[in-house]
Amino acid sequence: MSSDATEHETTFDTTQSTVVRCAEVSREYTRHRRTRFGRRQDGPTVTALAEISLAIQRGELVGIEGPSGSGKSTLLHLLAGLDTPTSGTVTLVDTDISTVSQRARTRLRLDHVGIVFQRFHLLPSLSARANVALPLIERGVGKSTRRTRATELLERVGLGDRITHRPGELSGGEQQRVAVARALVTDPDLLIADEPTGELDTSTGEQILDVFEEIASDRAVVLASHDDFAIERTDRVLRLHDGRLAEETHA
Repeated sequence: MSSDATEHETTFDTTQSTVVRCAEVSREYTRHRRTRFGRRQDGPTVTALAEISLAIQRGELVGIEGPSGSGKSTLLHLLAGLDTPTSGTVTLVDTDISTVSQRARTRLRLDHVGIVFQRFHLLPSLSARANVALPLIERGVGKSTRRTRATELLERVGLGDRITHRPGELSGGEQQRVAVARALVTDPDLLIADEPTGELDTSTGEQILDVFEEIASDRAVVLASHDDFAIERTDRVLRLHDGRLAEETHA
């Protein structure tokens, strides 16, 4: 096993309370531009997040809201270990994500994080069941177990009759539910969802939120949404404005 592979051992104590924590986190991006000769020059620096401190506990369903450009997506990427902060620390299941390699962070996500992307990111050539089972292949799970687990989750999100359908044969809402099932397939400690009800009708959205509430009983669930109904179903709401934590409310 390589040194990168051993940087993060999957020994997180699942009984502990805090799953992910931000301490004085800021994230800045430098915009680049091309000169008329085709050379790249550094442009202005943009602050996407500034001095964010928070902790997400096991058993919580936390909502994040704010206008476009407020930093919601940047915060989700940091919580999931998809990005690292410019300053401050993000501690995900006992690991400061800035101290490990990109390969180790990938393994950290695979072992502990489920993500529902706003754009779904389903592979068009694979069936719904095969899309859901993909993370289990990376974990070395056998084919029979993968199929059984993926089938159970698709039934759980109301797609038991769409198991063999490919994404192109599914509606936007059905693709969203496949993405939710895939995020849950590894039984993650942290589930992150970006606009999880955005493509769903009211009834299906309620069904997905019911699933989130159920699984939040023993893990942390974070969702960013413009949907007031979805935000109202959360235990706690973090409101962002211009990259700063403007307000926090509890149910």
